[in-house]
Amino acid sequence: MTLRYDTFPTPCGAFSVTIDANGALVATAFGSLAALKLRVDADAFVRDAAAVAPARRELEDFFAGRSRTFTVRVAAAGTPFQQAVWSALRKIPFGRTASYGEIAAAIGRPGAARAVGRANGANPVCVIVPCHRVIGTDGSLTGFAFGEKIKRQLLALEQPA
Repeated sequence: MTLRYDTFPTPCGAFSVTIDANGALVATAFGSLAALKLRVDADAFVRDAAAVAPARRELEDFFAGRSRTFTVRVAAAGTPFQQAVWSALRKIPFGRTASYGEIAAAIGRPGAARAVGRANGANPVCVIVPCHRVIGTDGSLTGFAFGEKIKRQLLALEQPA
């Protein structure tokens, strides 16, 4: 399987986007292609800015403050539990946050906050599946795969000017 990708600048640093043969997003990451959470051979990747352009435009609009939503299809691989968590993350409104416990309750597993945290950390499609909007119950900016600085920047991008 060949995956198409591109890396482009954002206010939070370089951002990589990878799509499958059907044009659906399979991974995004801050940094280079190496930062993507995919378990495939490096030979499976082909840089293809044209193929990735629709997703890139939506992301550029988000980073520029012109858009709050994404329409690009997502085909991230994960367990049924991870998929449930990621679906719940997509329901956190732009500019808002939710705790791990709130996400656990939203998927009908109120005692699974730690498992939600692991699923959140395994999210291969950051920004579009907004794992940056998940915080600790006490309001702290708990873990983010790309660091607290970028998490803070993303949350700030979503606040009114």
